[in-house]
Amino acid sequence: MAKQSKPVDIRHYDVVLAPHITEKSTLVSEANAVVFKVANDATKPEIKAAVEALFNVKVTGVNTLVQKGKTKKWKGAPYRRSDFKKAVVTLAQGEQIDVTTGI
Repeated sequence: MAKQSKPVDIRHYDVVLAPHITEKSTLVSEANAVVFKVANDATKPEIKAAVEALFNVKVTGVNTLVQKGKTKKWKGAPYRRSDFKKAVVTLAQGEQIDVTTGI
């Protein structure tokens, strides 16, 4: 039985920005989950629809968090990095996404 691919909307590319690859996200991938940087205004249903349409997988859950930007200094002057939103997307059993390849 072939998988039914959902239609890709142009907004889906604005919702999922990039995979977030860190040591923790690599450990989470063993539990069949993938971490993405997403748009700050993206909701959980939008993220689920975007991942299912772009990667042709079945999503069982989406957890989101906003990572606050760090305060840094450059030439003695303090500045603040931008906040960004992350989504931990849990996939159905047997599904997988290879984040090293493009969409």
